Amino acid sequence: EPELSGGPNVVSGVPEDADHVVDMTAVDFEPAALTVQVGDTVAWTHAGGEPHTVTAFENELPEGADYWASGEFDSQDAAETGWENGQGAVTEGESYVRTFETTGEHGYYCIPHKSLEMVGTVVVEE
Repeated sequence: EPELSGGPNVVSGVPEDADHVVDMTAVDFEPAALTVQVGDTVAWTHAGGEPHTVTAFENELPEGADYWASGEFDSQDAAETGWENGQGAVTEGESYVRTFETTGEHGYYCIPHKSLEMVGTVVVEE
């Protein structure tokens, strides 16, 4: 089993400048639906369970939005392959941080808990 690593956008603790915090529990994002403003920063923090990922559904991003995922991958396929190699993990005491610049609905999931429907949505408004 590969050693887990988060990547450049996974940090220790929860940044003080985070505008919103989403807890990743054993098999849920809490809250699962979050509405933010353009420029807001969201921190997904490991609150329980096994290691998690925060992985955008490539086909559920607004037009013009950059792909995003813990581990800083450029596609959903790359994120899933990365996870198989131990990359993109958010473990105890860590957070994944993302600042949203593109309005619309951003759907995402946790790779190892996708079958348990660990999914969420960030709605970005002007």
